[in-house]
Amino acid sequence: MCDCDVANSIRITQTCGTIASLLGIPAPAAADEPISTVLKAAGGPVERVLCYNPDAIALWLYQKYTALFEDVMLSSQLTLPVRSVMPSVTPVCFASMYSGVVPDVHGIKRYTKPVLTVETIFDALIAAGKKPAIVSTDGDSISMIFLERKMDYFIYDTPDECNAKALELLEKDEYDLIVVYNGNFDGTMHKNGPEAEVSLDALRHNVAAFKKLSEAAAKCWAGRKYVTAFLPDHGCHEIDGNCGSHGLDMPEDMNIVHFYNISR
Repeated sequence: MCDCDVANSIRITQTCGTIASLLGIPAPAAADEPISTVLKAAGGPVERVLCYNPDAIALWLYQKYTALFEDVMLSSQLTLPVRSVMPSVTPVCFASMYSGVVPDVHGIKRYTKPVLTVETIFDALIAAGKKPAIVSTDGDSISMIFLERKMDYFIYDTPDECNAKALELLEKDEYDLIVVYNGNFDGTMHKNGPEAEVSLDALRHNVAAFKKLSEAAAKCWAGRKYVTAFLPDHGCHEIDGNCGSHGLDMPEDMNIVHFYNISR
């Protein structure tokens, strides 16, 4: 694992403003500034965005097992080191990713899943007359903390069902933003450790899912300008008993890697 103390300069809170700017709408008032590199690569507004959110994919995994990420890299133009927030646990991190603000502002500061009351990218889209959709597994953070909004939620039992639904939504082409969550790596990592073969298989599954979604976006959104992105929430580290964990202010948990592709 990573043995350095470098803190990535791009912040996970910049994701919300980046998506808003890409879609040509005002970001939530308190949101962090967008990532200028992504906006420069886009060269202007896009019509559609797909955000694929695999859980717990650390930067050190990309550094150590780079070959496993090959299909993500080949499906993307930009590879960006990103710093998450503390505590580096799923509801806190996704709340910051999609609201653009730190935990002290959005209010989720531990592993709880209340419905956010602060403005999020989903609220900004709805206010602008655009349509967002969330596709997630039942009981997971993304399926819970962004509820009670006038948007569509597609909640299933397994990541495979979520990915199949996302492919269907791409085919229908009714949504401006599609957010897809897969928690399979996180689940296996906690039980078996980040580098167990079953965990690396889950990572391979995430990579294959993103490749398939990227290929479907290219087909279904042909003629449109669009962005697809691979956006994990936090990293992970090994603990005693060959298990995995996260939540600490350490590079393994805080440093993640995001990938963006902009259609041409």
